[in-house]
Amino acid sequence: MTDVYDVSSVRSDGDSWRITESVGATALSVAAARAVETAADDPLIRDKFAYLLVSSAGTPWARLASDLEWIGDDDHGRRAHRLAVDYQAVRTHYFDSYFADAAVAGIRQVVILAAGLDSRAFRLDWPAGTTVFEIDQPQVISYKTTTLESAGAAPAADRRTVPVDLRDDWAAALTATGFDPGQPTAWLAEGLLPYLPAEAQDRLFEILTSLSAPGSRVAVEAFSLGAADNDRRRAARRARFDRMRQRLGLDINVETLTYQESDRADAVEWLTEHGWQVSAVSNTDEMARLGRPIPADLVDEAFTTRLLSAQLGETG
Repeated sequence: MTDVYDVSSVRSDGDSWRITESVGATALSVAAARAVETAADDPLIRDKFAYLLVSSAGTPWARLASDLEWIGDDDHGRRAHRLAVDYQAVRTHYFDSYFADAAVAGIRQVVILAAGLDSRAFRLDWPAGTTVFEIDQPQVISYKTTTLESAGAAPAADRRTVPVDLRDDWAAALTATGFDPGQPTAWLAEGLLPYLPAEAQDRLFEILTSLSAPGSRVAVEAFSLGAADNDRRRAARRARFDRMRQRLGLDINVETLTYQESDRADAVEWLTEHGWQVSAVSNTDEMARLGRPIPADLVDEAFTTRLLSAQLGETG
């Protein structure tokens, strides 16, 4: 098995992937965390589709999505993985609440960018007349749609898939699927930005802003990676993925899949400068608020992100 740390990056222009490969595998690991959280005694979020979506990819993935028993008697490893599950539960809760608020505000058009294995079109309580657009790689969308349809799952909104790479002309593909730029939209960029080059991130924000009617909203997960990390944090993250590799045979290394340019625009600053009213919270504060604080001895195991939501001001 190739050492995933032998290279600094495995990304290239125009690269694509199946659900078990490259960035697709990160979608599986995130959904696995949602499955573990859903099965807990007092879950912060419930995603009844997560286990199905992950386990359908194979036995190692099913084990990852079942519980933390695969870690064995490694107490530190178990606590570190539990922390990762807590983070995923908190960010999912944050963005679920964002969509609930958008629905109350009357927004009936939703776009989930790089939707991966996001099952919100199926599991959230959408008001009548809501359309949910999901944009992602064609093979990822095909896997999710086939898996859910085979299990008899039905979306709770008008779900429309847009099989296109976000580095391509996704705006044209979205519009061709029925998107109406004249209506307010609730956008979501969850777990996305580090997988785009810095220039592509700016272009993404520019396009979604140009497609947003007044009153539109956007929610973003903004990461601190690369230079913002210290050596201990990188080592801790690698140790967690090494446990998955050694015990389950799953090769996932976020460092080799993300773009970590030092000149990447700050999401809060960019959106604010382009007319969005932004509210942001650190993952540390949000985890503490929801009863999932980061233990002091595991600070170096934790992600460092900001969860933000923003609204485009009315004109006139």
